[in-house]
Amino acid sequence: MNKLFFIIISLMFSLSVFAQENNKDYGEFHGNFELNTQTYSADSLIGAESVDEIMRANTYANFTYTKGKFSAGLRYEAYLNTMLGFDQRYNGQGIANRYASYTSEELEITVGNFYEQFGNGLILRTYEDKTLGLDNSLDGIRLRYAPIKGIRLTGLIGKQKLCWEYGPGIIRAFDGDISLNETFKKFSDAKTKIQIGGSFVSKYQKNLDPVYNFPENVSSFAGRINFSRNALILSSEYAYKINDPSSDNGNIFKDGNALLINGSWSKKGIGFLVSALRLDNMSFRSDRSASINDLNINYLPAITKTHAYAFDAMYPFATQPNGQIGGNFEIFYNFKRKSTLGGKYGMNLNINFSQVNAVKKTKIIINPDDAIPNLDGYTSDFFAIDDELYFRDFNVELHKKVNKKLKFAAIYMYEDYNKLVIQGKYGMVHADIGILDFTYKFTAKNALRVENEILITGKDADGNKQDYGDWYMTTLEYTSSPHWFFAVSDQYNYGNPEKSHRVHYYIVSGGYTKGANRIQLNYGKQREGITCVGGVCRTVPASNGFSLTISSTF
Repeated sequence: MNKLFFIIISLMFSLSVFAQENNKDYGEFHGNFELNTQTYSADSLIGAESVDEIMRANTYANFTYTKGKFSAGLRYEAYLNTMLGFDQRYNGQGIANRYASYTSEELEITVGNFYEQFGNGLILRTYEDKTLGLDNSLDGIRLRYAPIKGIRLTGLIGKQKLCWEYGPGIIRAFDGDISLNETFKKFSDAKTKIQIGGSFVSKYQKNLDPVYNFPENVSSFAGRINFSRNALILSSEYAYKINDPSSDNGNIFKDGNALLINGSWSKKGIGFLVSALRLDNMSFRSDRSASINDLNINYLPAITKTHAYAFDAMYPFATQPNGQIGGNFEIFYNFKRKSTLGGKYGMNLNINFSQVNAVKKTKIIINPDDAIPNLDGYTSDFFAIDDELYFRDFNVELHKKVNKKLKFAAIYMYEDYNKLVIQGKYGMVHADIGILDFTYKFTAKNALRVENEILITGKDADGNKQDYGDWYMTTLEYTSSPHWFFAVSDQYNYGNPEKSHRVHYYIVSGGYTKGANRIQLNYGKQREGITCVGGVCRTVPASNGFSLTISSTF
């Protein structure tokens, strides 16, 4: 199959080149390429390892051909060998994804690898994220059908990608979505917009366990509604999953459920965002023995704010599928120009608060005398919140333009982070974080950015600094638009409880961009930690050496 797709794409590329030379419509050929490579030197002070190859690389290239209603593509990947911090099962090279698709006004058919999301993803979301080293695409067939205006139906069947192989489970799924305003004429001009959807996802995995009577077919259901009127938007989705014993939940047979609620309102100068999420036993994989980021069928959002700076993102929240309940609230306010606080250019204020706790559970004690023992593991009241705190984040951001040349951002953040639950080590960490980010424009094309960050942790019961203690960071970045940038930064762990580990993590970097081509070179030390995107995380090991990134789009 892979050889066949490679031959097809090669022929399409030849046709595309021929078409450009002869001004004939043989379709279009596009793609992109990215190379990430890093050298590794041992550094016992920060726990960095060396590798036999000295240098490792993660590389990929996407190729897409389109002509009329037909499209096809493939992705070639090479991990020689896989960079540290990514799944080492990726070692090797070859065609990782390939697909072909036909689309008409009403019907779309895709065969091969594809990505899909139903609603908010509570029971189905397959996607790719190179930052996380994640790709759980489905390999199979998908049909999308729009029989009348406003109604969209999707059906699919396939297996999930796992590095160079596929998981053992088969996924069958169906989704329906209807826009009342588009489908029914009497609602077409209404100010209130309503959209309703429902999903069904089932997995099949043969039971080969000699002890447990695992269910071979596990089904899940979800319903959602989106409501909007003028500046107000409300949406909600509820998901339910029947008994799905797995390594994630300790092989219990309890059903799972999830409820997600989002709301927003805005008008000129002010806006609100609010969200709430409850999860209970909602891990859903196409292999009941999988772990970490392998073969997740669904996506469970973190709902907490995603931070962009180094220290406010040092302790990111990872979604807890076995049980969590929490919410997020955010307000935006723009102080008008020439007002007392806004000054000549105005000022932007952002206040955010989020908190996540454990779901309150009551353990079920198994009675050996029962003919049919209760294997649910525990019971939980839907609205009961446990006292155990997983995460709390309060932050305030100010963005201000002082004059035509100078602007700045100021951020304060307080965070409680249950590192034992989220990362499996240490305990509760309390941190105060402050950030000042100044940008000064010398000319229309040349600017200097100065960033300073500080993170101060609390103290444990013995009076010692928590976790790795206090940090300070400074960054200088010079940009010459539209091509060049140079930067130097240093993270100093000056408050580490162990004096021998009070290390400077310095990085020097530079880059050049021209059109769709970009190259960046870094040298320095990377601290150990985790990186998260939307509540999904991977471990980042300590490293010391050079890194190079080259990317291009054509």
